[in-house]
Amino acid sequence: MGRRNEGEAHGMEASLKSVTAALGTLRVGAADSEERLHEQAAEAFARAGLEAAHEVRLAPRCRIDFMVGGVGVEIKKKRPQRAPLIAQLTRYASCPQVERLVVLAPRGVDLPKSIGGKPVTMMSLERLWGDYASMTMDMTTEMTTEEKKLPGYLLDAPKNGHIYGTLSYNRRSKCWTIKGEPCVTEMAARLFPGSQRRRGEARFTANRRIIGDVNWLMLRYPLEIAPRDRALWENALMQAREHAIQRAQAEKLPRRSAPPEGTFEGELREFQKEGLSFLLANPRTLLADEMGLGKTVQALACLAATGAFPALIVVPPHLLRNWQAEAARFLRIKGRPPRVCVLTGLKPYQPPEADVYIIHYLLLRGWKQALPQMGFSAVIFDEIQELRHGGTEKYSAASLLAEGCERVIGLSGTPIYNKGSEIWNVVNILDFHCLGDWESFTRAWCDGYGNHLVRDPALLGDHLRREGLILRRTKQEVLTELPPKRRLVQEIDADDRVYRELMRPVIELLGSLRALHPEAKERAMLEEQVGRGERQATGVAKAPFVAAFVRALLDNGEKVLLFAHHHAVMDIYKKELASYRPAFITGRETTQQKDDAVTRFMGETAGGEGAYRKDAETV
Repeated sequence: MGRRNEGEAHGMEASLKSVTAALGTLRVGAADSEERLHEQAAEAFARAGLEAAHEVRLAPRCRIDFMVGGVGVEIKKKRPQRAPLIAQLTRYASCPQVERLVVLAPRGVDLPKSIGGKPVTMMSLERLWGDYASMTMDMTTEMTTEEKKLPGYLLDAPKNGHIYGTLSYNRRSKCWTIKGEPCVTEMAARLFPGSQRRRGEARFTANRRIIGDVNWLMLRYPLEIAPRDRALWENALMQAREHAIQRAQAEKLPRRSAPPEGTFEGELREFQKEGLSFLLANPRTLLADEMGLGKTVQALACLAATGAFPALIVVPPHLLRNWQAEAARFLRIKGRPPRVCVLTGLKPYQPPEADVYIIHYLLLRGWKQALPQMGFSAVIFDEIQELRHGGTEKYSAASLLAEGCERVIGLSGTPIYNKGSEIWNVVNILDFHCLGDWESFTRAWCDGYGNHLVRDPALLGDHLRREGLILRRTKQEVLTELPPKRRLVQEIDADDRVYRELMRPVIELLGSLRALHPEAKERAMLEEQVGRGERQATGVAKAPFVAAFVRALLDNGEKVLLFAHHHAVMDIYKKELASYRPAFITGRETTQQKDDAVTRFMGETAGGEGAYRKDAETV
């Protein structure tokens, strides 16, 4: 038995060497797509005489790029993030047909030697044959000599001379801690107000943007890195350097981009092409265009351009159907519309395999543990201001979900509501602790620890834009590209229970119509009652969802003129929108009340019959 096990192990080792030797012959250009990379890998395996199966389904919603005997091969066009990659490899390792794992990526990632008891081999194209500049199609650009040079603050800190203290990683708080002489900790407190916790100690969150600050400080005040944290620091510093190089590259990328041919139906406007370029250059960001400028279309174009499937879209309940329709309308995967699955209920279940999954915010808490295990390449949070309040199960579930995805996009026309600091909660979902933790953020940007009011909102906005964390355009800025008037069809949900209840008497009336065989005049009257009853049932069932959509418009600063045919529907609008103090003309007001309503809606600019239609931005 022992000899047989040794023989099997020897055979697997030989198979692994054959696989890595074949992959070592690849010569891939930066402009090559991931599909082309797969083709070259298949050709390399064939040349080596290896039988390789492509796109192997290991389990539901679990596909690996190649299986060569018992060796699973995963290929990444861009350098993957460590946490999502490990989660993906863990799913592969749980499948019995996988005995070893090989990951091929532009640059190496610090991975465990084994996952789930299966050995893991990391292959770096850069180490195999020099620098590998990997960018998405239509985003390709060669790195210049200047870009390859690291910024001064990211150079290696001196390891000799006087050591001012220690640097260690606090795993519980997920931060780097400096303990040392007063000169270094007090300097950190003055330069980075949010870093000070107690005398003789400074803390920095473990975000790739903030790691650069720590390294810069170490250039002046060398620190000894705790032995157990040295590998962790090297990896963190490498990510900070890669981020700095990517930010430098992003400034030289095409200003406008379009999805590859055959992946997207429709034509983007010029400002939307600029938005797509921004999303491609910034994988974790917030698109905060004013409502009506096509945030949905730009986000879908980004999915098409990157091929980031399966993708999850998190939306308010009233927008489920709209996203379902828009994904089918615009996206194309290998010439076909995407497979779209809407997740329902608080209890997780095994959904069918799909390209795009949609769930609404109220269900996130129930799917908290299940969603991160589904292997999403991208997640889009529509109306992400729904997450402006932290400390809830919904927020916790969204944070856990975003942490495991390579691409996270937030969409909102109004990301900041009552308190300026709510932007911290929103941005923290997109890129964890990119603004520091809550304590350091309020110390640095607000009027003191725990204070919710941002001291200088314009300065914070400049910082977010400079870091690629937000893009916002107003209608006024892109007015020349917009048509004089646009008709947008918005899919709205309805309450099926309410609809069935209201349709019960209508169905009874319809039964009478069929049974009694009335005369033509009486039949026409009954038919009119049936039609009126069906329209009212539809209007009442949809009214709360229409009101939710209108609230989003109002929160974005839009002036809305809302029509309704039935008083019952108008009464629901009055109740649902009461906090906005709407002006009403329903046919139940006196002439003076109507005049007062029009004046209040238009302000002091009222003038002329029908002028209120012209004053409204959305009708």
